[in-house]
Amino acid sequence: MRKRTLTRDLAVALAAAVTLVALEATAEAQWLKLPTPGIPRLPNGAPNLNAPAPTTADGRPDFSGIWRTPTGKYLYNLAADGVEVLMQPWAEQLYRERLENHGRDRPSASCLPHSVTDFDSHATPRKIVQTPGVLVMLFEAYHSYRQIPTDGRALPIEPEPAWFGYSVGKWEGDTLVVDTIGIHEKTWLDDSGHPHSDALHIIERFRRTAFGHMDVQVTIDDPKAYKKPWTASFRWELMPDTELLDWVCENNKYFDIIPK
Repeated sequence: MRKRTLTRDLAVALAAAVTLVALEATAEAQWLKLPTPGIPRLPNGAPNLNAPAPTTADGRPDFSGIWRTPTGKYLYNLAADGVEVLMQPWAEQLYRERLENHGRDRPSASCLPHSVTDFDSHATPRKIVQTPGVLVMLFEAYHSYRQIPTDGRALPIEPEPAWFGYSVGKWEGDTLVVDTIGIHEKTWLDDSGHPHSDALHIIERFRRTAFGHMDVQVTIDDPKAYKKPWTASFRWELMPDTELLDWVCENNKYFDIIPK
């Protein structure tokens, strides 16, 4: 394959542009005119995304629905809002190498799925199915899924490394707090290449502030890779009147524009 001679800034800009186009195409290519039952509506029939957040039969917040992150900047860099990230020397060196080679070895470039943090920040839709004992996320991208038990179980003591690790959730008022450990070291925290070790502990906080809005907070606690925990915050938007589509990865050809 002929190599391009792009500057890093141009390569990153092109990759970001492709991400934006993919996001817009995903939004426009969803199912057409598929009214979702139970959605509050304005007098003109449009979904009222600022209506109060719904609750389940047992009084818990109901996170059910199809959600997306409206911007791709957190997927590219989880610390995009200027969060202070103090890395251990080995992690900083690895991160700089990944920046310099434009993330050519990122798992998603080989059609491997994203993991916890980069799927939280991914622009493609994810569907939440909520039951009293477990919350399931179905990701349109890569045909992946994630299970978050909320039945009171503890995390495993010595988990085998897994792509999504092992998660347990608990309710703190109207916020779902999710602890995850055991994430395989092959995964990246974001597409810019923030690394992690086998000591990674992720704490997510999900709060549905209105019918169509979800606040998401992700804390990275990994003393082997970072000198102190750091937190990223962003928002999800509900995608009403639609459904997930078939999304298959085939070698992610858009990475061909980035120098190897």
